[in-house]
Amino acid sequence: MAKRLLAAGARRNGAAGQQPSGGSRHRWRGGSGKLERWFGNGLPIVRCMPNTPALIGAGATGLCANHRVSPAQKAQAQHILDAAGLTRWINDETLMDTVTAVSGSGPAYFFMLVEALEAAAVAQGLPRDTARALAAQTCLGAGRMLVEGGEDPALLRQRVTSPNGTTQAALESFGADELPRIVARAVAAATHRGAELAASLDNIS
Repeated sequence: MAKRLLAAGARRNGAAGQQPSGGSRHRWRGGSGKLERWFGNGLPIVRCMPNTPALIGAGATGLCANHRVSPAQKAQAQHILDAAGLTRWINDETLMDTVTAVSGSGPAYFFMLVEALEAAAVAQGLPRDTARALAAQTCLGAGRMLVEGGEDPALLRQRVTSPNGTTQAALESFGADELPRIVARAVAAATHRGAELAASLDNIS
C-alpha cells in the first residue's frame, strides 16, 4: 500500500520515487541504478523498503535516494510513508539489503518467535488460545516498552532478569544455543539473498 502511494506521488511530481538530497553518486547503484537505466538517467528516484505492519500504520520503512532528489521531493516521500509508520533514510544504497533483512523480513522473525513460544507453552499444558494470546501480547508489550521508552534493549532485558530466577534460566538456555549467532546468520543470509535478487535484475533489459 505504501509503495503504491509513493509511486502515485512520484508520478504527480515527475519523479520515479523520493528521498533525501545529497545521495552519493558512486554509491547509487544496484536496484536504483537499474531503475535509472530502465526509466532514464534524468529522473529523481527514491527506493523504499516498507514491511507488512505498514498495513496497520505500525510499519518500518528504509528509504534511499539518488542525487537528483530535491529536498521538497524528500519531504513529500517522507510525508507519504510516515503515514505507514517509522521512516529512516539510508545514505548508502548498498545497505538497503540489510534494511530488508532487518525490518523488511523482520516481522516474520517475530511471528516465528511467537509460534515457538506458543508451541512450547502448549507442550507445557497451556491451552493453545491462551498460549498464543499471552505470547502475542508479550511481544507487543515488550516492543512498546522498547519503542516508547527509548531505553537500550540490554537494560530492559536486565530489569526482567532476576539473579538465579526463571528468566535467567531461559536466557542461559538461549545463550547455550548461541541465539545471537543464530540471528546474525539469519540476517546475513537474508542480506545475501537480497543482493542475489538485485543481481538477477541485470538480466532484465
